[in-house]
Amino acid sequence: MIAQFLYQQQISILAFICVLLLIALFNVLTIKSLGSNSQSNLYPMVSILIPARNEAQNIEECVYSVLNQDYSSYEVIVLDDESQDATPEILKRLSEGNPNLKLVSGQPLPPGWVGKNWACYQLSQAAQGELILFVDADTLHHPSMLTEAVSTLVATRADLLSGLPRQELKTLGERLILPVLPWAILSFFPIRMFQHIPFSFMSIAVGQFILCRRTAYLRIGGHAAVRGSLIEDIALARLCKKNDLKWEFVNLKGRVNCRMYQNFREVINGLSKNLFAVFGNSLPVFLFIWLWLAIVFITPALSLILYIFGASIPGYSPALTLVTVGISILLWLISLWYFRMPLLQAAAYPLTIALASLIAFRSAWLHFTQRSIFWKGREVKTSQHQVKS
Repeated sequence: MIAQFLYQQQISILAFICVLLLIALFNVLTIKSLGSNSQSNLYPMVSILIPARNEAQNIEECVYSVLNQDYSSYEVIVLDDESQDATPEILKRLSEGNPNLKLVSGQPLPPGWVGKNWACYQLSQAAQGELILFVDADTLHHPSMLTEAVSTLVATRADLLSGLPRQELKTLGERLILPVLPWAILSFFPIRMFQHIPFSFMSIAVGQFILCRRTAYLRIGGHAAVRGSLIEDIALARLCKKNDLKWEFVNLKGRVNCRMYQNFREVINGLSKNLFAVFGNSLPVFLFIWLWLAIVFITPALSLILYIFGASIPGYSPALTLVTVGISILLWLISLWYFRMPLLQAAAYPLTIALASLIAFRSAWLHFTQRSIFWKGREVKTSQHQVKS
């Protein structure tokens, strides 16, 4: 009985991974890329908006990269969100002799708001552009980024356009954990299919890069409508869907780079802050997904290791396991190649899933124990923020 169950489980795991492989290949073939559209004849004014809190390490390179765009009409507005480091001084120096750069001093955080959402709201109030581009202060931009992004927005007739920047991974913690994010997007979200499904919870965006039409932004209520959300990017995309607006997810093709976290501790705290919120703070959904991921991507590799060392497992098929592990590695290689990350990371995928699972359960624990995380020197209460789909 046990042997039959374990054999059927192996087949189920293999079938599931094959489905993920098909989704990944579907995305690779159908997701549009920046630069793939011919240049538009319409180049409206764009406001590039950058919230910055304690970003002394990143802000100078980020600002220079957006000031160096080959676009005819744009402004750059940076909001200093009560930084406690050298960010204000750096911004003041950068603004001298740069008429395209405008600085805004952030106001104190009101109750019920997440810090980034409050900063983005203030930036939107200062923006003059017909289009609004939100980028994080830890991103770097190719000179043709803005031209290609606007061309894609116009060509696709999208109201909101987003994509995942190329993630720069330097420390061991970054390399082991962060590849799970692009892998999850590519393998679990058939983007083109989700765009034509009426359910808003299937919408997706990445807050590191969001370009939207001002009219659409105002129609959905902007960041004021998601003021308490820890995953405001996804929440904005869902609001677009609810309001019959079109969201578009594209391959940024290395036009935008981002180093999201600087060390292992930042990776843990950054993901712990919002991983549980991604699942709508629903414990049953959360448990099902993460336990299933552990079964699918950890147990086959573990079983294969035990088999190699002579362990006897009832109903175990080494051939099925080899195929399963091989397809899993292929799935990860596709994701790493597509998002321009080191291919060698594919070999560590069971460890990546294991570490990501531990962080995910820490995120849930922080939520239910009403613990706070300090991020950028500010307290974030993980138990108070939800996203309605």
